Amino acid sequence: MKKIRLLVVEDNRLLREGITTMLNEQEDITVVASVGNGEHTLREVAATKPGVVLLDLGLRTQNSLQLVTSLKKTHPAIRIIVMDLIPMQEDIVMFVQAGVSGFIMKDATIDDFLRTIRSVAHENRVLPPMLTGSLFSQIVEQAVANPGRSRLKISVRMTKRERQVIELVADGMTNKEIAQNLHLAPSTVKSHIHNILEKLALRSMVQISNYAHTSGDFREATDSISLIDE
Repeated sequence: MKKIRLLVVEDNRLLREGITTMLNEQEDITVVASVGNGEHTLREVAATKPGVVLLDLGLRTQNSLQLVTSLKKTHPAIRIIVMDLIPMQEDIVMFVQAGVSGFIMKDATIDDFLRTIRSVAHENRVLPPMLTGSLFSQIVEQAVANPGRSRLKISVRMTKRERQVIELVADGMTNKEIAQNLHLAPSTVKSHIHNILEKLALRSMVQISNYAHTSGDFREATDSISLIDE
């Protein structure tokens, strides 16, 4: 049986050693190297020739996106999986465009962890489970097919009312306060928020607020979105 040759890039030593031990216990996986510094990754890839690289998205010593770009430039056939707690949507688009094949949530079950590695090793793409089958998964595919359209929001059809709701959520308003501000029934606001969560593949109002605040081009981009009336 041909084993999956894997290199781990994780700057948390405890996590790195734990992942390495767990993976080496699998009959079909062997960790050929594990490094805590992204700067050593290219050298280790050249020396050990892994088929898959398991990469921490938030390396402290090097920009992980730049590392992905360098890896794919020098080793185009290599498969890269990014690990993170809750990756931002735009991060996912940028990493997919750079050549990443899969994502693993750091709170994933061991079965999901192993399933992702095996699937990517067999040349499949794997999005975080919470995004599978969502509108956002289709947006990622559009981003891969059309690299020039790098902003997630351009691909999302958002109504004018949904944009208003996002802005008010970002201002810290509750459902009741949003309803009063927009002269809507609370149930209507709840419906709008549900639709926003679905469209942006988010799970809470806190994440909607973070989306509005951390996406610096939110207001600029929404001006160019195909807005439908309500």
